Amino acid sequence: MVFVHLAILIGAIVLGARHGSVGIGAAGGLGVLLLGLTGVHVDRSAIPWDVIGIIMSVIAAIAAMQRAGGMDYLVSVAERILRRNPRRITYYAPLVTYVMTLLAGTGHTSFSTLPVIAEVAKEGGVRPSRPLSAAVVTSQLAITASPISAAVVLMASFVEPLGVSYLQLLAVVIPSTLLAIIPTAVVADHIGRPLDEDPVYRERLAHGLVAPPGRPRDDGGPAARRSVVIVLVAVVAVMVYATLISDQLGLVHDPALGRNEAIITVMLTAATAILVACRVPAADVPDTPVFRSGMSACVCVLGVAWLGTTFINHYLDGITAASGSVLHSAPWLLAVVLFVAASLLYSQAATTQALIPAALSIGVSPLAAVAAFAATSALFVLPTYPTLLAAVEMDDTGSTRIGSWVVNHPFIVPGTVAVVTAVVLGFAIGSVVL
Repeated sequence: MVFVHLAILIGAIVLGARHGSVGIGAAGGLGVLLLGLTGVHVDRSAIPWDVIGIIMSVIAAIAAMQRAGGMDYLVSVAERILRRNPRRITYYAPLVTYVMTLLAGTGHTSFSTLPVIAEVAKEGGVRPSRPLSAAVVTSQLAITASPISAAVVLMASFVEPLGVSYLQLLAVVIPSTLLAIIPTAVVADHIGRPLDEDPVYRERLAHGLVAPPGRPRDDGGPAARRSVVIVLVAVVAVMVYATLISDQLGLVHDPALGRNEAIITVMLTAATAILVACRVPAADVPDTPVFRSGMSACVCVLGVAWLGTTFINHYLDGITAASGSVLHSAPWLLAVVLFVAASLLYSQAATTQALIPAALSIGVSPLAAVAAFAATSALFVLPTYPTLLAAVEMDDTGSTRIGSWVVNHPFIVPGTVAVVTAVVLGFAIGSVVL
């Protein structure tokens, strides 16, 4: 039956990928149903409820901030930074999207900056595909470093029983992913012809299909700035609380509020504070793009993570016997496995939930697991991820385009460089920190 179950797993993932958005999660649920009907034990405990709760609470705060104009304020700040030296935008853009994602815990914040990046690139005569590709992939990479992202919190819960604290995890993933921006930008800055030599751009320009750069955006006003401050305070509060209750410091023993619970409650409190302090109508929050994207992500994690975990748990003994010795002798292969899985599952959290417990159970060291964690960011391989598609659509020069072979697009090389660099640095930094 293993081949039947494997066919169900792959078939559900492919079906979901064809439909995208919530279709990925819905198809995951169909896959779980078919596995159950063919003899696989289905357990609701395999659903990552903590991850879903964290995503929902973080999205509630970020969506409230967006409705208050906070996203416009952040974009205006990013725009001022990017316009200082338009010709160097390929190096500034990925840093901007990385920081925004790191603080917000969701890559959907980069949606607002992509049009700015495309405009500033045109102003500087830079091929927009270069900064856009670097910005998209580093935003995905930042998810594996954000203190409040569901993927990081989930990873921490898996490695903490093995002696790696939440703070140690951050001490490895933040510098390794941040430093990975440098080679990513360098590589991206040399991909493709210069903009003025691109035949597609010349043709579009001749037909009047390339819009002139827009005017600088408004910063959103005092309420927008207040909403950003509230979210930043919430992120800092979560990190401080996690530090206080950590076993390393030992300041708080047996805390009544665990770290995951603290993230959920603090972010919901931040959302409440924004509603009150910024006078945001609560009924408007679900209409924001961030809220819709975030709730879609919840459905995706629900279905895909449940499907992957159910399949792996059923065949865990066989997987252990087949791959245990290989991963022991070449632990870096875990990064390859995560890379391939993430390109199909479209979620760092879902990939982490589905594969990291199995890897640790067969004896993969915590160091290897933490170092390979960045490979769950390989959402750029197939050109169907929302931020990737948005970058393609927002570049009216035609330089950010998907090739006839599907995977020959401008994101694949910078993304691979980003992941490989982050994994290598993860092993180097982790060997010192852990």
